[in-house]
Amino acid sequence: MDVITHTVDARGQSCPGPLVALARALKDTRAGDQLELLATDPGSKSDVPSWASISGNELLEAEETAEGAYRYVIRKA
Repeated sequence: MDVITHTVDARGQSCPGPLVALARALKDTRAGDQLELLATDPGSKSDVPSWASISGNELLEAEETAEGAYRYVIRKA
């Protein structure tokens, strides 16, 4: 069963804040760990998938929450 091991709350931060927070959190994780990123920056809708592809990490989920935030689940490569 896949379990989210870390949540990165970057709500209220603008670009590049959410990606910087995610990159910092990834340094303290192991390969295969799953991280949840919460963001309110609309730019994250294109930034996070692009970053995941370039960095070699896997974007497992991307959704907009009922509260108007964006939620991403990333698996560390």
